Amino acid sequence: MMINTKQEYDVLIVGGGNAALCAAIAARRNGATVLILESAPKFYRGGNTRHTRNMRCAHDAATATLSGPYLEDEFFDDLLRVTGGNTDETLAKMMIAESKDMLNWIVQQGVRFQPSLGGTLSLGRTNSFFLGGGRAMLNALYRTAEHLGVDVVYDAEVVDLDFEGPRFRSATVSREGKTQRISAKALVAAAGGFEANIEWLKEGWGEAAENFLIRGTPYNRGVLLKALLRAGARQIGDTTQCHAVAIDARAPKFDGGIITRLDCVVFGIVVNKNAERFYDEGEDVWPKRYAIWGRLVAAQPDQIAYIIFDAASLELFMPSLYPPVKAATIEELAQKLGLDDEALAKTLADFNAAVRPGTFDPTILDDCSTEGIEPKKSHWARRIQKAPFYAYPVRPGITFTYLGVRVDEKARIVMDDGRTAENAFAAGEIMAGNVLGQGYAAGIGMTIGSVFGRIAGREAAFAMSADETRPSRPLETA
Repeated sequence: MMINTKQEYDVLIVGGGNAALCAAIAARRNGATVLILESAPKFYRGGNTRHTRNMRCAHDAATATLSGPYLEDEFFDDLLRVTGGNTDETLAKMMIAESKDMLNWIVQQGVRFQPSLGGTLSLGRTNSFFLGGGRAMLNALYRTAEHLGVDVVYDAEVVDLDFEGPRFRSATVSREGKTQRISAKALVAAAGGFEANIEWLKEGWGEAAENFLIRGTPYNRGVLLKALLRAGARQIGDTTQCHAVAIDARAPKFDGGIITRLDCVVFGIVVNKNAERFYDEGEDVWPKRYAIWGRLVAAQPDQIAYIIFDAASLELFMPSLYPPVKAATIEELAQKLGLDDEALAKTLADFNAAVRPGTFDPTILDDCSTEGIEPKKSHWARRIQKAPFYAYPVRPGITFTYLGVRVDEKARIVMDDGRTAENAFAAGEIMAGNVLGQGYAAGIGMTIGSVFGRIAGREAAFAMSADETRPSRPLETA
């Protein structure tokens, strides 16, 4: 589809993932004409949503797809724990309250969920998993948006924005080597962050960023975010805060997705290139603490680490796309990894000697821990002694960044002068830092995108023009 520069749309949405689509659908259902500009080609549309699997929403009781209740207070406590309190509590509580309705609303938009998840992930009660994964969820939202009459243009990157004070006027779009100016009565910024922009990451991380792997789309370069900041939007967060996990070091530089993540940290030990442990592998259950490991590995020499475990733990977690390195002895394993064999053997012997017996249970915070060793392993500590021995090399895998723009409870962008934008809104990764100052828990990114996307679209439709007569509140129908 070509961009019709003669038409002034009611709502211009920049981005093509979950947040953008929730905004587009909400705006269209409230009577607005809507244009989505997606910088990626159609095949790669959707940003990081393509790689997602689930979303975390509050709910009062078990459902067909959730094994039990997950109340607002528990959700908020989990958020406070992973962020260390670095969150806007007003926005966080509002998001959690709004999330209760998202599970129904998003099903009304064509998305389907699978039955509750069992196993060791401990997510069957808190998180709803998309039937067919993120791409299926994304395709369902696109079908609904297009059925409602939302226009979508691909390979269209917004490179600049025109604001008059707190009011958005137009966007400059680069497409097929040409630039065009697109006017709209309201803007929703939902184009993700800048994790694929290595030079920008270096501003916070230095040369270490060269060794980072980008789990998601290579199209999230932060072009729209820079345009918003130039236009006077107030920044939140810094370049070092991001969702970063430990992923297989053999993964591609970009777009490796979920299949390169490793969930086995809690079942072994993690050592750096000097064969030294550097953090408590059993600090908390996997869904709440797995996202700390990308940052931890980033702080190690050459941004590389190795997860070491034995045959007793091999089938306790979901494997990576790549097979683990396997050896009959620890010394042989060290040689295959390029580690000093004596140093690794000593690290493992010291760990094994520190293990205190308990009742091993991978689904709860069990009583298997170490004593007299630093760092301590708080839970799931078992001697690593059953051959063959295994290892995964890991590097920091950056999922998305938290530096973004401030918003209020209506998803309106806050400007540097303290005023809220009259007709400019943000949703998803580009404003995630309002809720996620640091840390992560599984599924929260999709919650932020869905909730603030729906709010942004609804409010954008309401704020299309200060001169038009609109209802006191838009009336959304599914």
